[in-house]
Amino acid sequence: MPDKKIDPIRPTDDEARALARSLIAEARYAALAVTDPETGTPMVTRIALVPGSDGIPLSLISTLSSHTHALAASAACSLLIGEPGPKGDPLTHPRLTLQAISERADKASLKEHYLSLYPKAQLYYDFGDFQLTRFTPMGGLLNGGFGKAFKLTPGDIVA
Repeated sequence: MPDKKIDPIRPTDDEARALARSLIAEARYAALAVTDPETGTPMVTRIALVPGSDGIPLSLISTLSSHTHALAASAACSLLIGEPGPKGDPLTHPRLTLQAISERADKASLKEHYLSLYPKAQLYYDFGDFQLTRFTPMGGLLNGGFGKAFKLTPGDIVA
């Protein structure tokens, strides 16, 4: 008798949408995955992150960084948002893998918004080698904890 493959993905509901949006709203950093244009291999780095006023994640990143060069070569990327809590198994805490397209955002017009959420960036926000990057969701995978996996559309992620 062949093994039945069990689909762990649940139907996306309002609770899952709300959790994904709250993870983005509360995040102040994330893991950014890009493809290294020189080697074609994945590369992951930690970045500062804030939600835009429209809920789409933003990050202030240096144009000198290797991940900025990778995003210039291919705008497709992924963000891992959500951190383990102070207690318990880290795999039981909610996290969102966001599949996105990066694009340059208007740094001047978003300065007040960004700094209101990430005031430490005041030290370097106006440096010429920093650009504001917007990560437009193309889809996502939400793990809300044990047995709570959901596939998300852009509309599920951003209201």
